[in-house]
This record gives sequence, C-alpha cells and structure tokens, in this order.
Amino acid sequence: MPYWGADDAVAELRRALSNRHAQADRLRYRNVLLRVIRRMTQGVDVSGVFMEMVKASATGDIVQKKLVYLYMCTYASRQPDLALLAINTLCKDCSDPNPMVRGLALRSMCSLRMPGIQEYIQQPVLNGLRDKASYVRRVAVLGCAKMQKLQGDTEVDGVLVNELYSLLRDQDPIVVVNCLRALEEILRREGGVVINKPIAHHLLKRMSDLDQWGQSEVLAFLLRYKPRSEEELFNILSLLDGSLKSSSPSVVMAATKLFLVLAKDFPQVQTDVLVRVKGPLLAACTSESRELCFAALCHVRQILGSLPGHFSSHYKKFFCSYSEPHYIKCQKMEVLCELVNDENVQQVLEELKSYCTDVSAELAQGAIFAIGSIARTYTEQCVGILTALLGLKQEHITSAVVQAFRDLVWLCPQCTEAVCQALPSCEEAMQDSEGKQALIWLLGVHGERVPNAPYVLEDFVEHVRSETFPAVKMELLTALVRLFMFRPAECQDILGRLLYYCIEEETDMVVRDRGLFYYRLLQAGVEEAKRVLCSPKSDPSLGLLEDQAERPVNKWASEFNTLVPVYGKACWAVVTANWAMEPRCGGFPCAAPMTAGTGSPTFS
Repeated sequence: MPYWGADDAVAELRRALSNRHAQADRLRYRNVLLRVIRRMTQGVDVSGVFMEMVKASATGDIVQKKLVYLYMCTYASRQPDLALLAINTLCKDCSDPNPMVRGLALRSMCSLRMPGIQEYIQQPVLNGLRDKASYVRRVAVLGCAKMQKLQGDTEVDGVLVNELYSLLRDQDPIVVVNCLRALEEILRREGGVVINKPIAHHLLKRMSDLDQWGQSEVLAFLLRYKPRSEEELFNILSLLDGSLKSSSPSVVMAATKLFLVLAKDFPQVQTDVLVRVKGPLLAACTSESRELCFAALCHVRQILGSLPGHFSSHYKKFFCSYSEPHYIKCQKMEVLCELVNDENVQQVLEELKSYCTDVSAELAQGAIFAIGSIARTYTEQCVGILTALLGLKQEHITSAVVQAFRDLVWLCPQCTEAVCQALPSCEEAMQDSEGKQALIWLLGVHGERVPNAPYVLEDFVEHVRSETFPAVKMELLTALVRLFMFRPAECQDILGRLLYYCIEEETDMVVRDRGLFYYRLLQAGVEEAKRVLCSPKSDPSLGLLEDQAERPVNKWASEFNTLVPVYGKACWAVVTANWAMEPRCGGFPCAAPMTAGTGSPTFS
C-alpha cells in the first residue's frame, strides 16, 4: 500500500520529467528516471507519470530506453490506452540500426500485458527471427512463446513453428536452446517439441558449442529420441562420453540419465556409467552448496539400491561435519548404513556413536536408529553400544534406544536375551509416546524374561488417567493381556484395574472398545485368548527380504536427475497429483508421435 505523501511525490516527479533543462542534460534526466523506477519498486503508484515516460522513450540513449521500457512493462496493464501511444515508438525501435535497441524494443513489446497487443507484435517477432544479429534472434525466439501465451487457446501458427524448427540450425547456440524451449511451450498441447533423427544428431554435434545450461537442456530433450539400431545407439553414447567429464554437476547428471535410459538393454553399460559418475557425485556430496549436496546424497542412495556397496571404499566422505545442517547429516547417516561391511564396520559405528550425544535430540535419535539398522547384520557390536547409551539416562536417547530394540528383536530374535537384560529401569527416563509404546510392547511380548515386567506395567497403569496418548493406553492393554497369559498371578489384579478403567472411565471410544474386546475375549477362556493374542514374537524373514530387494537400474533410470529421489516416489506423486495430466519424461512433457501438420518439424 502506498505510504503517505505518494501524491506529492508523483507530482514532483511529473514536474521533474517535464523540466526542459533536465531534458537537455542526459545524466540529469537519467537520474530523474531512476527516481521514478526507485519509487515504483518501493510500492508507490507512479502510473500518473505514464504520459511523461512515454515521451521519454523517444531518445537515442539506450540506458534511458531501458528505464522507460521497464516502467511501461510494469504499468501497461493499468494504462492500456496510454500504452498504445508507446507502440509506435517500440515498433520504430524494432527497426533501429543498433541491434541492442532492436532487441530491447522487441523484448519490451512482448512483455506488455494488455489486450490487443498480439496484432502489433506478430510482424516484429517474425522479422526478429530473420534478423542478422544473434541477440535479436534470441529475443525473438522467446517472444514467440510469449506471443503464443497471449493468444491463449487459439490454433498454433504452423508457419511460426516451422520457422522455429529451421532456427535449430542457427549458428548461435543460445538461439538453438531458446528454440527448443519456445517450441516446448508453443506445442505443449500437442506433446511438446519433436526430436527426430536429424535433430538429435545435429544437437549432439552442437553440444561442444553450448554452455552448461544449454547442454543440460539439450540432454533432457534428447531423452525423447530412441535410436533405431544398436550401432546408432553406441555412436550416440560415444558422442555423449565427453559430457560425463564436464565440470558442471547438472551436465554430468543429465548425461548420466541419458546413458541409463538409452542403455536400458545393456546392464553392463549402465554399471560402467555409474562407476564413472562416482567421482562427480562424491564431489557434489562434499560441495559447499547445501542444496547440491543434499540432492547428490539422495541420488547416491538411489544408486545404492541397485549397486549395494558401490561407494564403500569412500565411506569417510559421508562422515558428518559439525557445520552441516541437520537434513544433510541425516542423509549421510542413511548412506553410511548402506555402506557398512566387515572392513569398515568398526569405524562407521564409532562415528555414529559420536553423533548419539549430539546437542540436537533429533540428530542423536537418527544416529541411534542408524546403529539399530546396522545391528541387523552386526548384532553383537551394536547391541553393546545401544546398551551403553542407556546408562546416560537421557530421555530422548533412552526412547530411541528402546525403539531400536523393539525393531531389532522382531528381525533378530537371537539378540532378545541381551535386550531383555537391558530393559530394567528404562521406564524412569521415558516420557514420549513412541518410546513408551516400544517399551510396553517389549514387556508384553518378552515379559516372561524380564523379572520386573509386571511391576513396570503396573506403574504405567497407576498413571493411566494422566496419559494423554490413546495409542499408549491401547498398547498397555495388549501388553498386559499377553503377559497375563504367562504370569497370571502377578498380572491379574493389574489387568483387572486397567480393564475397569478402560470400560467404565475412559472417554476415548477406541480405547474403550479395545478394553471391551479383551474383557469378552477373556470370558471366552484363556486358551481362546492365547490363540488370538499369542502371535509370533519375531519374523527374521522380513529383514532377509529387505536385504535382497535390490532394484534394477531400469526401475529408476527415468527418475534419475529429477525430484523423485529427493521427495520419494510416494510424496512426489502427492505433490504432482493436481498437475495437468500430461505425459512427461525428464521433467518435460514427452513428445507424442506426430503426423504432418501444425507441429511436425521440417528440420532436415
């Protein structure tokens, strides 16, 4: 909202712009224009000086033209009638001998958001596509996309599309890339730009002329071309070989994805490419850019899903630095869990152990869960570390350790005895819901091995009225009924009190229904209750299935170098659920087969 005194400021600017002495002095007049732009960026409505700014556009000073055109692009939609007065000046500047002036005028015309502007910009844009200056052609190509956007749902101009396809052979590499992007926007409804064999091979030959951004764009578009023969495929891969050595991470990732997609029938080629990309990925994982580092770590985890231990010899690269943000540390710990082997297990566990006492409770718990995950393979060392952590008597540490124990005894029943010996006194430092549920589950399932299990559960029953988490109450019910089957004398009174509370006093209907269910189940007889409740206490086969579930490279090759590894497949599906239902590949709408017509390329 404009601040007080805005009207006075606009009046003062109008007088300064109309001052003949200021108009005669170029630098002084330029300073007045800068004041107008400054006020505009500060939120002051300076549309009242539109007429004076239009007059100021009739100048040979290119800096002055830039300032005026910036102002007109901002206020043209508010003053459409007055903006038409500037069209003649802009059209005249599109024929100026200076290519900078021509390009600036054309860009400004295409940026005006006002009704009826299409009929004025169509001819200048077509002239710009044939201009001798590469800068003007760059602007004109992007202007084509803007012009199509202004036209809305009208039919695509076939002449314009063919003109853009022909410009793919332009000498200026930026014009070539701009043409691809413009065609993608213009032909979006028809499936996007079509990449046929002549276009694909031409783009491959021009790769060395493109900058890093242009190479990334071209590599993404080349995903749409399918080689006709094995010989052509390997010729393309040979031409792309240099891109894998690029200093730009974006080019390396785009080239890697193209290799993986094209070589889908040659697993050995895919593996060789992933071996070659190991160096650039490791460099990105240690980059100062946190965003780049996080994305690289996500892709490393994706690769490890198909090639376990692929980065094992470089495990120290994934040790956390104290200055790294939490989300990067968590990703590195996830990677370390997948790189553990007989040679480095001791070093990795020592590193993770040092994170368990971090000042960040979330990071400390993440390190404990990582050790718990490694414990599925190296049980004895990890259980020893986790048991020692219980001696710290820290709430968040104890909670995470108990949760890790719960998962561990389910997958590795051989460590149940060691876990049960560590459980006594854990309840003293337990406040959060997840930790309580894990401890109660362990006492319910393996309580016959823990001498004081009924008395620990009794303490939970004594405080059940103050318990705020219904999930804890439900877990407590199940655990007590299970333990009652094996230690009835010690649990009968405790279970009776808990059932009475849940049925008669509990306000949460889910907990009340669970209490009624167990009460009626016990009425049916102890043997029937045992049959229903005494399910298996562990299932080691689940851990075995997890270890063997390696994903082939072809399963995720199309997701490589996208946001899917960052978000996860399920989350990304939710994020994109409301997007337009268009087929996509490599982040762009996929090119559908096209017959001769509006959008078919005439490139040869």
